[in-house]
Amino acid sequence: MAANLQRTLIGDEGLTPTSHAGLTFPFGERGPQPGELLALAEGIRWWRVPMSGPLKHVNGLILDDGAHEALAIDTGTASPRSTEAWSAILDGPLAGTRISRILGTHLHPDHIGLAGWLSRRFDDAPVLMTRTEWLMARMLSADARPEVPREQLDFWRGAGWDEAQIARGAASGWSNFAKMISRLPITYTRIQDGEVLRIGGGDWHVVTGRGHSPEHACLVSYDRRILIAGDQVLPRISSNVSLHVSQHNEDPLGDWLESIAKFKRLPEDLLVLPGHGDPFHGLHTRLDALDREHRERLDALVGLMAAGPIRAVDCFTTLFRRPIGPEVIGMATGEALAHLRRLEVEGRAVREARDGVWWFHRA
Repeated sequence: MAANLQRTLIGDEGLTPTSHAGLTFPFGERGPQPGELLALAEGIRWWRVPMSGPLKHVNGLILDDGAHEALAIDTGTASPRSTEAWSAILDGPLAGTRISRILGTHLHPDHIGLAGWLSRRFDDAPVLMTRTEWLMARMLSADARPEVPREQLDFWRGAGWDEAQIARGAASGWSNFAKMISRLPITYTRIQDGEVLRIGGGDWHVVTGRGHSPEHACLVSYDRRILIAGDQVLPRISSNVSLHVSQHNEDPLGDWLESIAKFKRLPEDLLVLPGHGDPFHGLHTRLDALDREHRERLDALVGLMAAGPIRAVDCFTTLFRRPIGPEVIGMATGEALAHLRRLEVEGRAVREARDGVWWFHRA
């Protein structure tokens, strides 16, 4: 993955696996095969949309939405692999079914990449998203400047990148987002926290989370005991929570931890349908693990600062279990800065700029 902002935003995968102890997987870990729609409950089918990258696919959901109609949730990227897979299921298991609506849980291209393509294929079927996710997607797809902005170069330098790393990032270019999504419609249907959507004769409550993306939409059916979680709750990896150049005074990890507490107020017995990985039971167990592991990493960074001030790049071996090479340094930098920013907000660290580099001291 290239290191610039727009490419970093496409990555949903975390850099380290996290604990899934205590979770149960009622459908096993085989998952649907290519071109197969696996029934999870009446009127809810699951398939895996293939795509490039380490995750290899994103989970797509098809919800019955009236006679011979269906709502599609998350689409895969605007790539030949995803497009061909969609064409195969539309001509196969979904033959005779009209996609009446498309819902994107959040702005990342593996979730909305083919939303515009599907909308046009089905006579401008409405695209449903939260306002912030929609506007961010439109902004990123419109920002197609060829050169890497000075602010981004300064951001990398502040994080501790050396000149060779900065040059490599600059050579990779700036805009990749628009290449991974089909052209979005001009209009969309806004959904928001607390709203109730009527889908296939049932009520689905919108619950939003933050941190991984700015206004991530999840859906809860309290009657059916199901949570459509997107990337807000994944079973085996922690969603990427990064600080980006456009928001470097914000606190995405704080947003993430607040969202964990918010989702802990949902019933424990919900069947969780994640954006990646397998459906599972054990929502509160998983949320507790995510909360605990992030707080442990924060404590570890405070311990690391005991020996002296550190930069974001000095955090990699403490935060991650895998080597950080050029393909993931952008994501690793964003995650490291999100943790250091959280320590600033908590009053446990102080940032000092020296020659354009950010050094974090133990408070």
